[in-house]
Amino acid sequence: MSAEAVSPEGVTPGGVATEFVAAFGHEPVGVWAAPGRVNLIGEHTDYNDGFVLPLALPLRTLVAARPAGGGSAVTSLREAGETVRFDAATVVPGDVPGWAAYVAGVVWAFREAGLPVLDLELLVDGDVPVGAGLSSSAALECAVAVALTELAGPPPGVSRPGRTELARLARRAENDFVGAPTGGMDQMVSLHGEAGRLVFLDTRTDGIEHIAFDLAGHDLDLLVLDTRAPHALVDGQYGARRADCARAAELLGVPALRDATLADVERLDDEGSGAGPDGDRLRRRARHVVTEDARVLGVVGMLKAGNDPRAIGPLLTASHASLRDDFEVTVPHLDVAADAAVAAGAYGARMTGGGFGGCVIALCDRDRTAAVTEAVTEVYAAHGWQPPVAFPAVPSEGARRLT
Repeated sequence: MSAEAVSPEGVTPGGVATEFVAAFGHEPVGVWAAPGRVNLIGEHTDYNDGFVLPLALPLRTLVAARPAGGGSAVTSLREAGETVRFDAATVVPGDVPGWAAYVAGVVWAFREAGLPVLDLELLVDGDVPVGAGLSSSAALECAVAVALTELAGPPPGVSRPGRTELARLARRAENDFVGAPTGGMDQMVSLHGEAGRLVFLDTRTDGIEHIAFDLAGHDLDLLVLDTRAPHALVDGQYGARRADCARAAELLGVPALRDATLADVERLDDEGSGAGPDGDRLRRRARHVVTEDARVLGVVGMLKAGNDPRAIGPLLTASHASLRDDFEVTVPHLDVAADAAVAAGAYGARMTGGGFGGCVIALCDRDRTAAVTEAVTEVYAAHGWQPPVAFPAVPSEGARRLT
């Protein structure tokens, strides 16, 4: 994708730069971008020190920026042109609410890490759907992080932070400034994405390996179905799942559920486990994490061995069943879409993202993509739901400067 390539909704670097001039009266220094993501498989494993296999999307958040005096000002075209102001030198958690907290949080995380910060004028736009489970928040954080790294610059003789360090800073912004208890997958793939490749991430070590994912060569599409069922992760549900996983690991005497076995997990429902009346729920939560890690490794093994990607379909479907039955993070919109996609000929389908709404992915032959989309749309209509928004996911480049 070239610097001026039009994204699916027509957001271009030139357009964002023009809007910056309209908002601030002068040209930006540059335009930076970071992508949203789809997770092929490995859901709710990242905060359990497990394995994930996401890809960066061509959908991006773009940030035009330049240094400013007298405080930072950030304007978002996604938020009806609302402008929010804060001071880079003093901003702390609680000072900035709403969408702008993701921007201020990155500045705060840099400052807390001893990295240079400065006040900026920023204009934000993009086409990563908000609330769809495609990580619009991480895309915004990572776009700001790469811009701030270039514009603030390190002290003489000090190297710029690498991409993994930037991902950790962006995650800290989300966890400690915004207050969303997410893992680090979203920021890592937004910064480490590569065209045509998945990002295989070991979340314990932050080690990554890029895995070839040649959909076009096999006449396949990875179809994303945005159910448009709203979801929110800064609420009790996500935190409750995370707390259940931490408690299960503690009861099993392992550092994280990544270290547990299925035999270990089944003990959580025993009277002597210490889980009490929560035993069945904790067992099911832990069973999802352990089996999901195994599914990720299975998919990676198949793809690295050169297998036809169609072979991973059953593992995608099994992942959805586990998220539905053991982790209990699906909703009817997600279940109906996944079932309808498989019934219409997809090789596998699953929810992607944190759950409680958002998107379903379906692996299907390219000449069946339209039929799968139509089948899901028809079932949605029968339920009285608005139609899903469908588009193919193509592994794309990570965060970078565009102009």
